[in-house]
Amino acid sequence: MIEVLIKILLSYLLGSIMGGLVVGRLRGVDIRTQGSGNAGATNALRTQGVVFGLLVFVIDIGKGLLAVAWLPYVSPGLLHITTAPLPAAVALGLPYACGLAAVLGHIYPLYFGFRGGKGVATLLGVIAYLLPVTIPFFVIAWIVTLVLTGYVGLASILGFTAATVATAAKVGMFTVPATFMYALLALVLYTHRANLQRLRDGSESRFQKVMLLNRLKQRR
Repeated sequence: MIEVLIKILLSYLLGSIMGGLVVGRLRGVDIRTQGSGNAGATNALRTQGVVFGLLVFVIDIGKGLLAVAWLPYVSPGLLHITTAPLPAAVALGLPYACGLAAVLGHIYPLYFGFRGGKGVATLLGVIAYLLPVTIPFFVIAWIVTLVLTGYVGLASILGFTAATVATAAKVGMFTVPATFMYALLALVLYTHRANLQRLRDGSESRFQKVMLLNRLKQRR
């Protein structure tokens, strides 16, 4: 199983490449010292602008895609190891394990003192390849929540909740894909625990510019 372990480790190392911190170093800023203190795309957008935020988003979603669409299928020869063909069940589960490792790398990046982001963009890259049918459910729930409330964190939580429910309804509650989505949703809830606490005490910040109700009130 050395091949499996190496590919999972490489996925974690890939996930540890933080778009916000890489682009930030090129620009001479550390976005963890600004805004919410998070290294993800949302804080990058809020503190550094649209172009910076989009670059971060592309890098973070891209590494999630690579971790599940490429690394699990790399020939053992390219890794300089010799191994027997993987059992079918292991080969089936490997992309999911690599995807989870990449997300954990984003949350706890080795190269940046284990202080990363919340994993949303990387998670999207992972499920876009493994479970593309869930993406419309995520996007609809995310947009509706953001437009109505202005809470980005809540939008991410409800988006992944919708994607998880859709997966369970589509393929069954106790399948590998559904179990994988349960694990991802648990991670999303964990990384957004501070957002949930701020929602409870009424101190969570809103993205006012995208709130439809807020715009309607301003026009009146």
